[in-house]
Amino acid sequence: MGKENTTASSLDDLIEKAGGCAVIDGGFATQLETHGASINDPLWSALCLIKQPHLVKRVHLEYLEAGADILVTSSYQATIPGFLSRGLSIEEAESLLEKSVTLAVEARDKFWDAVKKVPGHNYNRALVAASIGSYGAYLADGSEYSGNYGPGVDLEKLKDFHRRRLQVLVESGPDLLAFETIPNKLEAQALVELLEEENIQIPSWICFSSVDGENAPSGESFKECLDIINKSGKVNAVGINCAPPQFVENLICYFKELTKKAIVVYPNSGEVWDGRAKKWLPSKCLGDGKFESFATRWRDSGAKLIGGCCRTTPSTIQAVSKVLKERS
Repeated sequence: MGKENTTASSLDDLIEKAGGCAVIDGGFATQLETHGASINDPLWSALCLIKQPHLVKRVHLEYLEAGADILVTSSYQATIPGFLSRGLSIEEAESLLEKSVTLAVEARDKFWDAVKKVPGHNYNRALVAASIGSYGAYLADGSEYSGNYGPGVDLEKLKDFHRRRLQVLVESGPDLLAFETIPNKLEAQALVELLEEENIQIPSWICFSSVDGENAPSGESFKECLDIINKSGKVNAVGINCAPPQFVENLICYFKELTKKAIVVYPNSGEVWDGRAKKWLPSKCLGDGKFESFATRWRDSGAKLIGGCCRTTPSTIQAVSKVLKERS
C-alpha cells in the first residue's frame, strides 16, 4: 500500500536538500484560532475540515511561506469513530480524512508552482506528512500525556483503532506518515506491526510525548520504546513532539545513543496543556528568538527534522527556517 519503493528515499532526499536538517511546520490549531476558528471541541482542529476547510489551506500556505519543508495535515484528531460520534457516516468520515491530505497537497502544489519560477528562491518543494494522532488524542481526555489507556486496551484494540484511518490516509496520497504524541510502548508496538501488516511503502516517523524529559508519559523508558521501533524497516525517523522545548536537547542526545534512525523534534512553546480542563496553563513561553536559538542547538545535537507544535506559529517557523538555512 502506498507509493512503491519510496520508503526513506523522499525523506532522505529532502533532508539532504535542506542542508542536513529539514523544517517541519508549527502549531496548526493555534494558527486556525488566530483566523477566528472555534475549535474547543473533541475534534479539535479536525472540526475545520467540516466547517472551514479554506482556513486549513490558508494555514498550510502560511507555513510554506514561512519556510516549512514538511506540512503536517490537519488529521491529528480526525478519526472515524470521532466523526461517527458527530452523526457523520463512515463514507463522510473517510472523505474528511482524504480531504485533510488533499488540502495540504493542493496548498503545497500551489505554493511550489508559484515559487519555483522565482530566481534565487530559498525554498524546497515541501513534503506532505499525514498526521495520525495517538489513541489518547481521540479519547480527548489528556491520556496522550499519561499513557494510561486502561486495562481494556490491548495491542489488537489499538491496531483495530488505527488500521482504517491509516489505510484511508495512505490511499489519499501523502508523501509520508507522522504518528504523533505516542505515550507508551504498547501503542508504538501496535503502529510498528500495523505498518508491516499493511505493507506501507512511504516513509514514516513516530514521535513520543514526554512529561518529565526522561521517559515516555507512561513512565516506560524510551529505550524500551525505541528497541521496538529499531526493529522496523518501515519507520524512518523517531523523536519527540508536543513536549516542553527545554527537554529536547537532552532527549536528542539520549535518542542518538538508542537509534540510528533520523531524529525528529517539534516541541510546543513551553506552555502546558491541561487535558481535562481543555486549556493552556500559564507558563514562561518561549519567544521566537529563543526558539530559534534552541533550534540551532537541536540541529548541532543531531536532529534531522525540526519544527514546532502547539502554540508555535508561522513566525516561529520562519525564525527557525532562517537560522537553519543560513547555517546549511
